[in-house]
Amino acid sequence: MPIQWFPGHMAAARKKAGETLAAADVVIEVVDARIPEASTNPMIHQLRRHRQRPCLKILNKADLADPDATAAWLAHYSEQPDVQAVALSCKKPGDVARVRGLAAKLAPYRTGPGKPLRLIIMGIPNVGKSTLMNALLKRRVAKVGDEPAVTKTQQRLDLDEHTVLIDTPGMMWPKIEHDADGYMLAASHAIGRNAVIDEEVAAQLGAVLLRRYPERLAERYKLGADAVATLDGEGLVEAVARRRGFLVRGGGIDLEKAALTLLQDYRDGALGRISLETPESRAAMVAAAVAEKAAREAAAKLADKGDAPSVDS
Repeated sequence: MPIQWFPGHMAAARKKAGETLAAADVVIEVVDARIPEASTNPMIHQLRRHRQRPCLKILNKADLADPDATAAWLAHYSEQPDVQAVALSCKKPGDVARVRGLAAKLAPYRTGPGKPLRLIIMGIPNVGKSTLMNALLKRRVAKVGDEPAVTKTQQRLDLDEHTVLIDTPGMMWPKIEHDADGYMLAASHAIGRNAVIDEEVAAQLGAVLLRRYPERLAERYKLGADAVATLDGEGLVEAVARRRGFLVRGGGIDLEKAALTLLQDYRDGALGRISLETPESRAAMVAAAVAEKAAREAAAKLADKGDAPSVDS
C-alpha cells in the first residue's frame, strides 16, 4: 500500500517558510544520510530556487550510513549548482562546529556591521534539524524527540552577533511520487506510525537489506548465509520472529514485534552502517518508474482505440 503523510499543519508551515525564505541568505537543508534523496523535500528545492538561495545540504546521521554510499552522494550533490554538501552527525560538537563556516562561504557578501548572516534550517521531520539547532546554540531551544513532527512553529534566534538562525517545522510534501521513497521514509522514522503498517514497512526494509547487506542480517539474527539467501522481505520478518522467540498465545509468531525489532535495529545502527539508496540505485529506480508509467499510458491508449467504434469508409 503506497504511503502518504501530509498533516494539516505542514501546509501552513510551507507557506510560512516560503515567506521567511525571502529574508534568508542560505538554506541549511538537513537530510538523512542513509536515504539522502528520498529524504529531500522537492518543495524546499522549489522554494529556494524561486528565491535563488544557495543550499548547504547536511547529510546528517552519517555515522549510521554506509561510508561508500555517502561518498558517492557527496560527489553527486557537488555537481549541482548552488549546493554544498557535507556529511556529519549533529550529535557530534566537532562536526557541528563546521556548519557556520561552510554556510558563510555560500554568502560571502553577508559580512561586516549591519549584515548578519541569516540561515534558515529546513528539512523533513525527524532528520535532526532541532538537534542541529540546539548544538549550534549550545543550549536546548528546540524540542527533540524520537517521533516525527515534534517541531510545529518557527524559531528565530541569534547564534552570535553576526549570525541569525531560523528553525522551521519538518515539512513533508503533498504526494510522495515513488512508493519506495514512502517505505524508506517510514523505515527511517520520518513518517508518523499512524500512517503506516509496521509489518509492511519492515518487509520492504528487509527486501532492501537482503539485496544490499545480507551478511549483516545473517550475523545479527544468527540465520546463516544459506538461509538468508532463500528469504524475501516477509520471510525475513518471520525468521526474526522465530529466532527471537516472538510468539503469541496459541503458538503463532508475533510478526508485529519482529517488525518493530527489525525497524529499531536499523534505526539504531545495530545492523551496522547502512544506506538504503545510492545515486546509482536512485537513478535505476526513477528510470524504472518512468518506463512503467510510459507503458501504462501506452496500454491505456491502445485500450481506448480498441473501445472506439469502427467507421466504414
